[in-house]
Amino acid sequence: MKNFRCYDRMTSPLGDITLYADDAALAAIYFADEGGAPAIDAGMRREPLHPAIQAGKAQLIEYFAGARRTFELPLAVRGTPFQRAVWNAIAAVPYGATIAYRELATRVAAPTAMRAAGAATGRNPWMIVVPCHRIVGSDGTLTGYAGGLERKRALLALEASNVPLVLAA
Repeated sequence: MKNFRCYDRMTSPLGDITLYADDAALAAIYFADEGGAPAIDAGMRREPLHPAIQAGKAQLIEYFAGARRTFELPLAVRGTPFQRAVWNAIAAVPYGATIAYRELATRVAAPTAMRAAGAATGRNPWMIVVPCHRIVGSDGTLTGYAGGLERKRALLALEASNVPLVLAA
C-alpha cells in the first residue's frame, strides 16, 4: 500500500488532511496527525495539480460545506479480497446513516467475522470518502476511528444536521 507517487495537503475544519496518489488515482487520504498515516518519503513529490488529488480536495471541501453526500473519485484499491468487500460495504452505507460492525460483517457474508470486519475497517485508507465513521458499536456507541472519536462525532453530526463544518478561527 506504500506505492505512492505523489501527495498534497489541504486544511479542513477537522485538521490538515494529506491526499496520496499513484499515477491515476487516489491511493489514500489521512488526517495529517493520524497515527497510521504514511510518512512522506524522498520518493514522493508534492503535486497539487494531480487530477485525482485536485478532485479529492474539491469533493472534500464540498462535503465539509454540506454540499456533497457521495464521492465520485478514482481510488487505487489495494487490499485483500475481504478488505475490498468490507470497504465496498462501508461505501454503501448512506450519508447520515450508521451501521454496527455486526451488520457490516453480515453484509460481506461473514456474520461471525465482526472482528475481522473491524480490522478491515481500520485499514481503510480513504477516511471520509469510504465513510468508516458511519460504523459504530452494536449498542450505537462510537468506537474505533483512526482519526479520533471527536472527529467521528463531528462527521456524524455534520451528516445528521447537514450544517457545514467551518474552519476554526
